[in-house]
Amino acid sequence: MNFHSTQVRQTALTLLRSGVKNADVARKLDVPLGTVGYWKHMDRAKRGECPGPHEAPCPRCDGRELDSSAYSYLLGLYLGDGHISHYSGHRVPNLMIACTESWPGLMDDCEKAMSTVFPHNSVCRVRKTGCRNVKVYSKHLPCLFPQHGPGKKHERRILLEPWQQEIVDAHPWDFIRGLIHSDGCRITNWTTRMVGGERKRYEYPRYFFSNKSDDIRRLFTDVLDKVGVEWTTLARGSDPFNISIARKASVALMDTHVGPKR
Repeated sequence: MNFHSTQVRQTALTLLRSGVKNADVARKLDVPLGTVGYWKHMDRAKRGECPGPHEAPCPRCDGRELDSSAYSYLLGLYLGDGHISHYSGHRVPNLMIACTESWPGLMDDCEKAMSTVFPHNSVCRVRKTGCRNVKVYSKHLPCLFPQHGPGKKHERRILLEPWQQEIVDAHPWDFIRGLIHSDGCRITNWTTRMVGGERKRYEYPRYFFSNKSDDIRRLFTDVLDKVGVEWTTLARGSDPFNISIARKASVALMDTHVGPKR
């Protein structure tokens, strides 16, 4: 973790108070954009320019309308490459989804989903080596993601609440897309066959989903069954971590609703 001096922080606040944009301050001082946004928020709160500790209504606590399609996709991302943490010094927990820089379109989709599910909260991207963490702060994260808990996901039970299952049932492809975008991929395999005494090479596409959690893999395959996608389990050694989708009709369905990462 990078620690920034008091002088750097004060310089940033001076620039921000004069109207300089967050991105320009981050670039000038070589500080992550998310850090600049957090400094600005805390500074405004101290000066009474923020509405206070109360956050926008929560879909679970207060009945605020929730975009179910965006939530289903974000839930898939969270179960794959997301985690919720509460660092000391921060008043509220944060949700981070790790997105590799190889797929900028995925980062755009993730940020859009976060902004739609949390329309009153700022979403930022924190630069890391080879990836960006798409991040949002909200005290209602445990309400919307009750799967959060101590320890790694594959070392504890992961079950959907009834209200989450209703959303996934209503938007199964968004959930599948989120899981594939986090822990899956679309690749091209090849094999050879003897045809007329000559060995020829054939290529065919397939989808893979890999996750150590038995529960998360089961959530994935249960939804695949509901939408009519055929799948098989491939073991790596003795561990069945990989779900394969290779039948032509099923790959065509996945291409229609999911497609490769971009």
